[in-house]
Formats: sequence, C-alpha cells, structure tokens
Amino acid sequence: MRMVTAVNAAQREAWRGGGLPEVERVGPGLWSIPVPLPVDSLRYVLVYALELPDGVAIIDAGWDTEDAYQGLAGGLATAGYTIADVRAVLVTHVHLDHYGLAARVREESGAWIGLHPADARLLTGHDGGIDALIASEQALLARCGAPPMTSESTAGTAAMIRRFVTQPAPDRLIEDGEPIGLPGWDLRARWTPGHSPGHLCFVDGERRLLFSGDHVLAKITPIVAVRSQSPANPLADYLDSLAEVRGWDVAEVLPAHEYRFRELADRVDDVMAHHGERLREIEAVLAGADGMSCWTAATRLTWSRPWESIPEYMRRGANSETLAHLVWLEARGRARRVPGEPDLWFPISR
Repeated sequence: MRMVTAVNAAQREAWRGGGLPEVERVGPGLWSIPVPLPVDSLRYVLVYALELPDGVAIIDAGWDTEDAYQGLAGGLATAGYTIADVRAVLVTHVHLDHYGLAARVREESGAWIGLHPADARLLTGHDGGIDALIASEQALLARCGAPPMTSESTAGTAAMIRRFVTQPAPDRLIEDGEPIGLPGWDLRARWTPGHSPGHLCFVDGERRLLFSGDHVLAKITPIVAVRSQSPANPLADYLDSLAEVRGWDVAEVLPAHEYRFRELADRVDDVMAHHGERLREIEAVLAGADGMSCWTAATRLTWSRPWESIPEYMRRGANSETLAHLVWLEARGRARRVPGEPDLWFPISR
C-alpha cells in the first residue's frame, strides 16, 4: 500500500493518536470542523464550512447528539459564524454520522438540505413501515446463515433502524453533475454510489478540490455492504464509481474522516487492489468447502482482529460486506448461489 501525502501533518497525527484535530482554515473561505461521533472507531466527522456572502454552507453535519452539536457550533464560532448563519447543508450521504444533525441545523437557521434522490428514497421508500424494514433485515441475516441475535442486540438494531428512517426528508434533490449554485464557489455534485446508493462527492473545479465524503479516505476503506434496501450489486457500483473518480483533476482530497490528502489516483488504486484481494480470498475460502453460507465464509476471512473478538454488531457488518463480494463474484460467473435458509455458495472453476 502506498502512503498518500497528508496536506496537514497535525491533522494526520491527531487521527493516528486517537485525538480530535483542530478547527482549521483550509484556504480562503473554507474551514474544516471536526465534529465528534459516538463511534469509537471513527471518532469524528470532518464538516466543511464554505463561506458565502451572507453566511456559510456546510458539507455534512454530524451525528445528532449534543456533543456533536456543540462541536459543530464551536467550530463555526472559530470561523466567525453561528448555526443561524448556515444557508445550506450539502449531505454526501444519508448515514447518521453525516445526515443526523442536518434537521436541527435547518430548524435553527432555515438552511435547505440537499441529498441525492437514491439516498432520499432510503428515508421515504420503506413500504410497510419500520417494522417491515426490520423484518426484512432479519430475513436477510437468516438467508446468510447468521446466528439469531441476542434480545439486547435485536432491540439495539431496531432502535437504530427507527432512528434512521425517521430522519426528515431533504429540501432539494441533487442529481449527478448538477451545479450547486453557491456564490463564490464552482461546486458541482458527482454521484459516486457504493458506500450508499446515493453517495455524492462535491468537486470545485476552479480550486481543484474534491470533497469525497466516505467514497475515498486516506487510510481506511468504506463499508460496501448488501442490506435489504441495497441495490442489486453495490460493490460493482462502488468499483465503477471509483474508476471514474480516479481520473478527476484534483489537487487535494477533503474526506469526511481521517485527514486531507493528495495523490487521488494512487489511493484509488490501493482501494481497488484491496477489493481484488478480498475477492480472491473469498474464492479460496469457497474452494475449500462443498457449499458455504455467507456467515461461515465471513468467519474464515482475514479481519483487523480475530473473529471471536469482534463485537456482534460488527460481525453483522462484516457479513454484509462479505455478501457484497459474493454477489459481485456471482454476477461475474465466479461463484454460484443455491437459495435456501441459508443460501449456500459454491465456487465456479475458471
């Protein structure tokens, strides 16, 4: 893996050291604000504030907690603004660490919220209500061969799903290639599905800046998973959009986590290589058994820690990531699925 160049060494060291980076004036009219998260592995989301003639626009908002709200308000104060000065909230994707505070910001400022239609549908397109969505998630886990969740875990999952789908709808749907129309900024949306169906990056052509959300990060790779509301093949979507992003003419990448960096093409190459290695590892695991559930395959893969030490909710995430890779292999004729409870997966010799 090649090392990308951190634009701000102090920001990189804060990430490595487990701390929170400073609020930073990135360039003329542009601020980076770390907003704390209730998620130990990520710790913060980087919200970007873009100065306007009559206030600021922000890219992402943070999780809906009081700590996050105070972090965002404090960061804006350092830049000379308040929550009431926010005119627009551009959301890269609908996950709670990016969308969660958007409604509270809108309530206090009158700002409009912008989101891609595919992610907006995740908020409004769950036919049958929240209980039906929870049931569909549980059915998907059963087809994967996952063990039954503990009652505590089931309650926690249900609460998280309810919190997600009760988020308010955005005011503006932002399509691929659409100019955002912020005074003083040459900002355009680019649709980069995979991590979520409607993930957006924002590109400023004049400044050659890429606000990459979770699509491309400096060190970690975003989760690409199959869930009950996922597109048919999210990993294919992700790899296709990565290939497109690779050729963009940008001088600096401003992600939603970790730290700002250069060498976009090198980083994209590393992420694509990571997925290639994972696909080959899964093929090797399938080759060693006469039919295997997705969950069993996940237990035999290499993770950042031993499977036995991974918390239950993270195991379900690992299962969903494994399923995304199995679906990709199936679509390429490199794996075969026999439906059932659980579905069984078989290798196909090439």
